[in-house]
Amino acid sequence: MVKEINHIIKDDYQHLLIDVLSAIEKAKIKVASQWNKSVIDLYFNIGKLIITRQEKFGWGKSIVEKLSADLKKQLPSALGYSPQNLWYMRQFHNEYKDDPALLALTQKVPWGQNIQIMSKIKSKEQRTYYLNSTNKFGWSKSVLMFQIKANAYERQVTDPKAHNFTKALPEHLADQANEILKSSYNFEPFGINQPILERDLENRLIARIKDLIMELGYGFTYIENQYRLTLGKKEYFVDLLFFHRKLKCLVAIDLKIGEFEPEFAGKMNFYLNLLNDQVKFKDENPSIGIILCAEKDNIEVEYALAGLQNPIGVAKYSYKKRLPSNLKGELPGVSEIKQMIKDEFKKSKE
Repeated sequence: MVKEINHIIKDDYQHLLIDVLSAIEKAKIKVASQWNKSVIDLYFNIGKLIITRQEKFGWGKSIVEKLSADLKKQLPSALGYSPQNLWYMRQFHNEYKDDPALLALTQKVPWGQNIQIMSKIKSKEQRTYYLNSTNKFGWSKSVLMFQIKANAYERQVTDPKAHNFTKALPEHLADQANEILKSSYNFEPFGINQPILERDLENRLIARIKDLIMELGYGFTYIENQYRLTLGKKEYFVDLLFFHRKLKCLVAIDLKIGEFEPEFAGKMNFYLNLLNDQVKFKDENPSIGIILCAEKDNIEVEYALAGLQNPIGVAKYSYKKRLPSNLKGELPGVSEIKQMIKDEFKKSKE
């Protein structure tokens, strides 16, 4: 009997455990989703009740303060009924009452993120994008705010992406890889205001790795910068190496301070060959490369990627080129900055 149990444990029990854990996780997600929908429906209806009674009886703003105070007395342990939140409920009903499709999207997103989108974003197209992305990628409030400030909608939707994912990956992976690649990335929050040396750019991004991961998007896990690869007696270094949890693959990022050049694609393809052969585990998907450069020509990128077997995306990054007038004279000039970069570069070489 003991021998039989040991045999079962070795051969089948691990699979049983994994399947049960998966079923529990799916049930938790379903319960959480249903709960969130109930909360959003409740707040929508409370907003409607406030508006209709104000219109019917001619009540002013003070009714919201009174309602909040009485709700706290009747429901002392309940949260979410502050005057400010009741005003948000009122606004929420007004904003979405005539758009059932958009209202349905709000039911998939937590209330805090709904408030951010409702307060910061006005166009239907942009709200649809941020609601969908928050739901799909599980953006927290801080990540969502970061994406809004970085103009993620404009960069993701209005600027075409450049990659060979559809040719280099199976269809289901190509779609997911396309989702994680942006057409451009905003480096302004990292204090990058003008072109700089590639290693200096890398060091600044590493110094603020948490913000960088927010800008890259959900699912990226940082591994190392200047990741060392070898072939024979030679060494090669990947600028930034990540693992993407959803795609289950390594993501190599190469940083370029100038325009995209066709040879960048060949270099990245070489790195990916080494990563797939030396670093990737057997159960992981093929590694993906992302080349970040200051400018790119999509036609040139298309020709450079043609025929390459490894999945590679090319994106540009943006930085603030003009200094606000109120800050002029408060920061060092171009020549001073250049000298500072040269000094730092010399130090790094010593």
